[in-house]
Formats: sequence, C-alpha cells, structure tokens
Amino acid sequence: MKTRKAKNDPNLYFDYRDVKTLQRYIDVYGRIEPMSKTGLSAKQQRQLAVAVKRARHLAFLPFVAE
Repeated sequence: MKTRKAKNDPNLYFDYRDVKTLQRYIDVYGRIEPMSKTGLSAKQQRQLAVAVKRARHLAFLPFVAE
C-alpha cells in the first residue's frame, strides 16, 4: 500500500470545514490514517483527529464509508 508522507510543515493547520483536505487522511473504510502513513507529527495528528471528529459531528463527513 502506498503511504502518504506529509512534510513536517509547522504551519500546517486542519480546519473542520475543509472537507477535501480531511478526506486525504481518511481511508476507504472511513477511519483516520495512522501517523505512520500520514507522516504528521503527534501534535498535527491530534489536530487532524479533532478536525475530522468535528466534521463528522456537523455532518460534513460521514462516520462510515458508503
């Protein structure tokens, strides 16, 4: 499986309204990709998780894949 390595950009910010960016970090089953595949730092991975969970709660993203 191909991994998605993001550059360690300290200015990288995840917004729950930016669905296209968040979908890059979600697999085909609707789960958030792990740090080993995303290449994010621990702080960025936590921000990603919070943004995805907020987007799911507000129905911008589905909880499970179709």
